[in-house]
Amino acid sequence: MVVTPLVVIGALAAIVIVVAAAIALTIWRSRRALRTVVARKSARLRHPVVLAHGLLGFDRIAIGGREHSYFRGVTNHLMRVGAEVHRPRVPSLASIALRAEELAQRVKMIRARKVNIIAHSMGGLDVRYAIAKLGLADRVASLVTIGTPHFGTPVADLGARLSDVLRLKALLGRVVDVNSFYDLTTERMERFNREIPNVRGVAYWSVVARIERAGAHPLLWMTHKYLSDRAGDNDGIVPLASQRWGEVIKQIEADHWAQIGWSPSFDALTFYEELLRELRGRGF
Repeated sequence: MVVTPLVVIGALAAIVIVVAAAIALTIWRSRRALRTVVARKSARLRHPVVLAHGLLGFDRIAIGGREHSYFRGVTNHLMRVGAEVHRPRVPSLASIALRAEELAQRVKMIRARKVNIIAHSMGGLDVRYAIAKLGLADRVASLVTIGTPHFGTPVADLGARLSDVLRLKALLGRVVDVNSFYDLTTERMERFNREIPNVRGVAYWSVVARIERAGAHPLLWMTHKYLSDRAGDNDGIVPLASQRWGEVIKQIEADHWAQIGWSPSFDALTFYEELLRELRGRGF
């Protein structure tokens, strides 16, 4: 692959943005490791819902004088339709193994025999690891992954190569844990999938997403073009083909950030309510 100066500059800019975002989120993040919101229990749902965040996830962040959660507006909406919702927080930047360990501990604290987990992006990998390796299999009834890079993403491959060339890992490692980026490379995910099998008794479903470049957030245009040239349809961060795991129950037109409510062009609240209806219809 020929890495042009434009690609290098764009990738470096993306890395700077990610690091800046990580620092900002660290400043704003809540010290509470787990925020649980419980609404009236609905007879229509057998199990509570757990929302698992992805890379750079946060509990709450203040923007323009207002506080927002990672799954923007989703928790309150699901509560209004009768769901019991839990939002466990794991390290924003850490390896899958470390994030999964924290997640497993938080889920085991929930007073329910089993839970349904809806996970975005890297969060889906955390859950898969926790189910297969950390004894969470008997606590999870179903896992729905959204925009999760089950087979890695070329964006992470490029970032890892640039990091190695520029020795950014050694530099940034003093400030933030950047292992999460390396974990999302296609090479590491190939090994991950060999070592982390699905567990019998847990339902694995996925939601896959794509978006045309013009419909994506402008900050995702460069990565969208990069992925389109190498992997086809994508959501600006993850190729559509990499998002498939287990049974694909839905395909949506949304970029990576719109999937969690950060775009006025995609009705995320209705989307998550539809996921609840899907869970109810399947007896979960």
